[in-house]
This record gives sequence, C-alpha cells and structure tokens, in this order.
Amino acid sequence: MLSEKFGHALDRPLKSFAKRIPLSPNVISITGFTLTVVSSFVLAQSLTLGAFCLLPAALLDMLDGIVARSKGESSSFGAFLDSVLDRYSDSVILLAIAWNLGSVGHMTGVFLALSTLIGSLIISYARARAEGLGVSCSHGLMERPERLILLFIGAVSGYMVMILWVLAGLTHFTVLQRILYAKKQFKSAA
Repeated sequence: MLSEKFGHALDRPLKSFAKRIPLSPNVISITGFTLTVVSSFVLAQSLTLGAFCLLPAALLDMLDGIVARSKGESSSFGAFLDSVLDRYSDSVILLAIAWNLGSVGHMTGVFLALSTLIGSLIISYARARAEGLGVSCSHGLMERPERLILLFIGAVSGYMVMILWVLAGLTHFTVLQRILYAKKQFKSAA
C-alpha cells in the first residue's frame, strides 16, 4: 500500500547524494542486513532500544534501491538478493520479538509473533509464485513497509502484543487478498 503510493518518492531528492556513495547497492543491502541481525540481538533484550537500533538498517534497506537506480546499477541479481535479505530480516526481527516476549512468559505474544512471521513470508511467497506463473500480484493491505512501521510503533509504545494481534490478522488477510487477486488475474488471462 505505502509502496504503491510512495514507492520511489525519495529517489529525486536523494539522487545526488546516492550517486556519491562509494558502495555498490549489493554491499549496502548486505550491510543493512548485518545491522538488522545485530540489532535483533538488542531487540530480543529490549524492544524499545532494539527498535531504535534497527532504524539505520531500515535506512540502508531503503537506500540500496535508490543507489542502484541513481547510479544505473539496477540488476536482476540485486533485486533478488534484496528480496531474499528482506525475508531474512523480517524473520530475525520477528524471532527477536518472540524471544523477548517469551523471556517474560508472554506465550500469546510468542504465538502472535510467529503467526505474523508466517503471514509475512507467505505474502512474499504468494507474490513470487504468482509472478512465476506470469501474473503480477503485488496487491494487498499489509506489505513490508506497513508491517515494519507497525512493529516499530509496537516496540516503542509498549503495545507490542496489541500490534501483533493486528499484524497476525492482517498479514493473513493480505495473503487471502493476494490469492483472490491472483485467481481473478488467472481467470482473465485464460
């Protein structure tokens, strides 16, 4: 949803800055992922501190694509690598949240974090599978930016479990949206 509306909105204002970055987009992606993993260890101990530690990683995750487009270095492999690292990042973040909640005995929170993780992975899989069959399927309410923003809000506000209830429901709702959208696209293509 946010990606559709604001997808490349920062490309123009950051273009001259992005061109001067001496790193390749893939190095930026890997660096961002590494920061996510390190920050997730903090997140497992303190949701608030961990959320703020994740901000530089989120900025790098956004910057890799801007650098690639600004320098004319976009590639299929870079897009693939970025997508794979995004799935790993989502996984370590949600596992860290589950660990944090489990350490204080909040087993409902652990279940919700794992349910959100499953929904997040299936959202991406549904898109990839549909596209592998020749149908575009980026449709849906709860894409990655929305999920990360809500997780950040949950972590800093102290309402993580409430946010996870919302995310667990809406990630699986988004999977259903993609299934129905893909079904419609397959019917119209037949």
